[in-house]
Amino acid sequence: MKLQFIEAGEIVTTHGIKGEVKVLPWLDSPEDLCDFDRCRIDGRQYEIESCRVQKTCNLVKLSGIDTMEAAQAMRGKTLELYREDIDDEVIFAAELIGMDVFCEGEQIGRIRDVLDYPGNKVYVVKGHYEYMIPAVSAFVLSTDMEKNEMQVRVIEGMRSDED
Repeated sequence: MKLQFIEAGEIVTTHGIKGEVKVLPWLDSPEDLCDFDRCRIDGRQYEIESCRVQKTCNLVKLSGIDTMEAAQAMRGKTLELYREDIDDEVIFAAELIGMDVFCEGEQIGRIRDVLDYPGNKVYVVKGHYEYMIPAVSAFVLSTDMEKNEMQVRVIEGMRSDED
């Protein structure tokens, strides 16, 4: 199910005296956060005046946050992006949780978790059995966000109770 907002990172500290905050991004790479002009924090919209990468984090200047004290008040808060600002082709793990999964027309369960391994992600599907399905085109045949359905191909060894 498409979400209205996507959690994109946590504000971990301040940077400098002019209100910049340091964000630990939860996106694939810190560079991705720099593509956005606005965000949401605690239900309030902020314009992103500037964003730059510093190692694995982002230094972000938000509109209306102009002092170190104002930036300090943002520590520990979650920065969210508006889903409408993100390409429809991009699907986030949080949007897959609870999705119905079908194999050869029969529902085998729902996605309960998305595990992030170095090679690829793995979908944990729970129904009568539990399945571990690699998120690759050989096994994930289609994903329909509108119907909240995924079609997969299951092979021997994916079911958790198999030897």
